[in-house]
Amino acid sequence: MEQELDVQAKRDLMYGELDLGSLSIFSGSFINYGYWGELDPAREISIEERTASQAELYRQVVSRLEPRAREALLELGSGLGVGAALVAREFSVHVSGLDRSAAQLARAAETNDFTLKEMPDRLSFHRGSVTEIPWGDGSFDGVYAVEMLQHVDDLAAVAREAHRVLKPGGRFAAATFFAPDGADTVPVVDLLETVASGVDIIRPVGEFAADLTAAGFEVTVTAIGEHVWRQFDRWVAQTEYRDSWGRNWLRCYENGWVDYYLVTGHR
Repeated sequence: MEQELDVQAKRDLMYGELDLGSLSIFSGSFINYGYWGELDPAREISIEERTASQAELYRQVVSRLEPRAREALLELGSGLGVGAALVAREFSVHVSGLDRSAAQLARAAETNDFTLKEMPDRLSFHRGSVTEIPWGDGSFDGVYAVEMLQHVDDLAAVAREAHRVLKPGGRFAAATFFAPDGADTVPVVDLLETVASGVDIIRPVGEFAADLTAAGFEVTVTAIGEHVWRQFDRWVAQTEYRDSWGRNWLRCYENGWVDYYLVTGHR
């Protein structure tokens, strides 16, 4: 139990006092590795392209929900809230952001002050756990998560709670990194600092798919690493982290130990 508390404390510190979103490997107040298109190899990636990749990952995830205007969506681990604001604006839906960090929620309120005032009935942020979602049964048309499930110890609980708060016919969509089924993940611990510390958990993607199935979802798993790892590595190579362990994500992908996935479920 003490070790589990230590790991959670590290996660809380990362997204609280340390403000992960302020690091140069991210931009535009987003915190994800991005969904990238083709890039000219002859020039450096611009900050605008980096920000656009992170916004595009949100679009890729939320489009899997097939949302209709005015539907209610829940974002798990909404962080600084710029993704939730993008979704509310571009998809014309109501978005509730859920996060466990009081510091992140305070930053989200400040960062999205204009949008919250402009669309008070379309965007809101709430404190709570993704394994005990503080809404009643059938509250949402869609539930989604963008690069946060790797920080959750009990994904089966997330699956059950997502299913519970969805209306009949509702959809779930998430994007993050997992191990391909059957992959040897032993080398990953030595290569990725956040995995060694327990902050990030690398599970077989089929394990989470099974959790969703057990919760009552019809599940689809899509690998999207070709749109993530090489381009993200190019970006990291332009920053002060060019000689850091963060360059090992591409190595893990190329060796088949880690990939990036879109996982969807239909209730």
